[in-house]
Amino acid sequence: MSEGKTTQIHELKVWVEYYQHIVTKMKQFEVRKNDRNFQTGDTLILLEWDPDTKTYTGNRADASVDYILCGDSFGIEEGFCVMSITVTATRKVYK
Repeated sequence: MSEGKTTQIHELKVWVEYYQHIVTKMKQFEVRKNDRNFQTGDTLILLEWDPDTKTYTGNRADASVDYILCGDSFGIEEGFCVMSITVTATRKVYK
C-alpha cells in the first residue's frame, strides 16, 4: 500500500452459505462488481444475509483486502474484481 493512501470501509451483504465458508477460511476471496473502487488495504464489513427471509442474521465478519485482480483479465468480467481477503474479526451484531 502506498504511503498517504486513504483506505475505505465497505459494508457488504454476504449470503449465509458463503458467510460460513468465509469465517471457516474455506473461502478467502470475494468476487464483486467493482462499483465501489475497492482497493488493497480496504476493510470489508461482511454482514450475513438470509436471501430466503430477506433479513440480516446478526453475524458480522471484518476482513482486510490483501490483493485485487481486476476485470478484463484472466477471464474476469470487465467491471468486476476478485479480492483476496483475510478475516480479522467476527461478532454477533443486530440491525
